[in-house]
Order: sequence, then structure tokens, then C-alpha cells
Amino acid sequence: MKCPFCRFDDSKVVETRTSQETVIRRRRECLQCERRFTTYERIEEFPLRVIKKDGTRVPFDREKIRSGIEKACYKRPVGEEQIEAVLSQIEAELYQEFEREVPTQEIGEKVCRALRDLDQVAYVRFASVYREFKDANDFVEEIEPMLRRDGWTAP
Repeated sequence: MKCPFCRFDDSKVVETRTSQETVIRRRRECLQCERRFTTYERIEEFPLRVIKKDGTRVPFDREKIRSGIEKACYKRPVGEEQIEAVLSQIEAELYQEFEREVPTQEIGEKVCRALRDLDQVAYVRFASVYREFKDANDFVEEIEPMLRRDGWTAP
């Protein structure tokens, strides 16, 4: 394992934890610069493929989901560990619910549900891109149920 700081190619494992059924978290220390960093190891059971809107099939890429979540959470009070937890939860659900292929709509809906619970602004940002909002009315239609649920009434 290369150190992300000095690129030295050896480190020692300081601590190991299982954070999910399929994820192992390891704290490592570089043997050269002595800085610590965290790695996550995932057990890959079988390759999951994603069915895109146009019908094409591509390999599942966890980093594409991470990128979308990070963009939605930009400048929001959401930490990297929270993003990782949401990402791991979504990935575990996908592998549990789907055997070989998963439609992009399922992934998008799972991300929306997770972000709605995590941060409402991040949720609206993600939903506006995922659901392809065309104008302000689309935003209002998406936000109104959240406001009603939170007990907010229009003036």
C-alpha cells in the first residue's frame, strides 16, 4: 500500500475494523514519513452492471455515485465519513437487492432517499439534476412535501 503523502510503498496496519458486512476499515502508518491514513477494503462478490436510460450496460462504478453525492454536498455541513457511510449503505443495498444488473433509476432513487435524510439542501441539489428540473416550479413541487412534513406552512 503506497502512502498517499510521500508515496513510499510500505506501511503497517495500526488498527482494523469491520464497518459493514462487506467493508474492512484499516488505519495504516507509513514506515517512512510516519503519517497515518485510512483505507477501506471491499469484498467484491460479483460484478454488478448498470442499465442506463438508453439501454446500454456499463460496469457498476462506486466512484460515480460518490462524485454525485460530493457535488450535492458541496459547501454543506456533511463530512467525508457521512458520505462514505451513505455510499456504503447504497452499495450494500444494491448488491443485496440486485443479482447482476441494476437500473440507473434505482440508484438515483436510493441516493435521493439517503440525501433527503442526510441534508435537505444536498437532496434538492441532487434531485434537480437527477430528475432534470426544467424550471422553478419543479423545485417547488419537490420541496413542498418536505416543508409540510416539517410542519412549515406558507405565509
